[in-house]
Amino acid sequence: MRKFFVNEKGVEKTTEFAIENWWITDNIAYEYKLASTFYIQAVEKSDILYISLDNQEKLLAAFPVMERYFRFVYQRAYAAAQMRVKYFFSLSKEEFYRDFLRKYPEFVQRVPQYLIASFLGFTPEYLSEIRRRLNS
Repeated sequence: MRKFFVNEKGVEKTTEFAIENWWITDNIAYEYKLASTFYIQAVEKSDILYISLDNQEKLLAAFPVMERYFRFVYQRAYAAAQMRVKYFFSLSKEEFYRDFLRKYPEFVQRVPQYLIASFLGFTPEYLSEIRRRLNS
């Protein structure tokens, strides 16, 4: 799954991927029951589990142990977002790609390269250039 928005030039900008068994949502829209400014798209065949905020609250009331589970989900998502911001400011584009490739090699092979480029903050052409350099 990927979460993205469309910028003022009509270009899709991927902000997040949800790899196997991860959750993905627009947290602001979800928590405040607002229309989302993001889109979520399956980039592979997926089984999707959806839970409304009301049903999540009922689940947590009935099974308090689930509170801990969702806390871990949010902590992992927040940590991933935090590291992405750090990488944007501290790594070159090539280093960012190499790190992503090292952490998620199977995912990088399965997902279209233009989506990887969008997530990393550069064009598909630039990603092709980086990949050519790495393979030579």
